[in-house]
Amino acid sequence: MKLVIHIDGGARGNPGEAGFGVHVAGESGESAATLYGYLGIQTNNVAEYAALIVALRHAIDSGASSVLIRSDSELLVRQMEGRYKVKSPGLLPLHREASRLASRVPKLRIEHVPRARNKEADALANQAMDTRADSPAGIGAGLPLPQPAGLPGRA
Repeated sequence: MKLVIHIDGGARGNPGEAGFGVHVAGESGESAATLYGYLGIQTNNVAEYAALIVALRHAIDSGASSVLIRSDSELLVRQMEGRYKVKSPGLLPLHREASRLASRVPKLRIEHVPRARNKEADALANQAMDTRADSPAGIGAGLPLPQPAGLPGRA
């Protein structure tokens, strides 16, 4: 099975109220899943990694043989490619987990796309922030999220 997955994460303020969105489509473009989650107070980069981890978990659980992940976060894409170093201590465990999961996907490509080509995932991330909720499956549970200094965590 081949999947095309759009991911996005955002924070209102940085750090601020954060959420992620994942829109999964089959090879012919049909919507296969919509996943989102509220993350409490986090940075936008933490939210982007949360989206990637959830997308990779979904791909593995679905038994996908080929996965194309599209993100409008150049930082995330370049760090996963190894072109940029992960300098933020809060992102290191997320990058490690994403790399571990990525190694379990038989054929994986992660590409940067303009924000205008990532509207479904962006809408899902905003839904998570607006409602302060997870998609029905509680998909955001168990993410290795950092605790920003002096700020409350997940509500």
